[in-house]
Amino acid sequence: MALLVALEKCKDAGLAKSIGVSNFNHKQLEKILNKPGLKYKSVCNQVECHLYHNQSRLLDFCKSHDIVLVAFDALGSQRVKEWVNLNHPVLLEDPVLSAIAQKHKQTPALFALRYQIQRGVVVLTKSFNKKQVKENMQVFDFELSPEDMKAIDGLNRNRRYCEFLPK
Repeated sequence: MALLVALEKCKDAGLAKSIGVSNFNHKQLEKILNKPGLKYKSVCNQVECHLYHNQSRLLDFCKSHDIVLVAFDALGSQRVKEWVNLNHPVLLEDPVLSAIAQKHKQTPALFALRYQIQRGVVVLTKSFNKKQVKENMQVFDFELSPEDMKAIDGLNRNRRYCEFLPK
């Protein structure tokens, strides 16, 4: 809680417009929200969130408290061997996701991003590939049907990619 007090002082001093947290679960968020004398609640919670770990319960909790869920690794992982279990399947190669994307003549990445946006999740992506950056901007050009959303919901496995494996 000392960190929260320090962040509140930064906001009071005009050094921050808002306060956000990262990797907080439901109980940790609740503890902050119930802190006596809380001046500013967190406006966002950045967590690993993708089709195999869709964080639906945490998303519902955040929405009910006006906290924005921000997804990192929204397309799965970049497969960095130092901290990712390489035995996990590659999300963008999932057959269900690929079939939906193919049906609509889009890429699996675009559908994975659109899924999160339609759920109200803020998505962080990065690419050093100019073509992929331009492609990702097309995410606002279409909507997923309720059937597609339901099919993609079914991909959830509560599987994290970011395990920070020992070397």
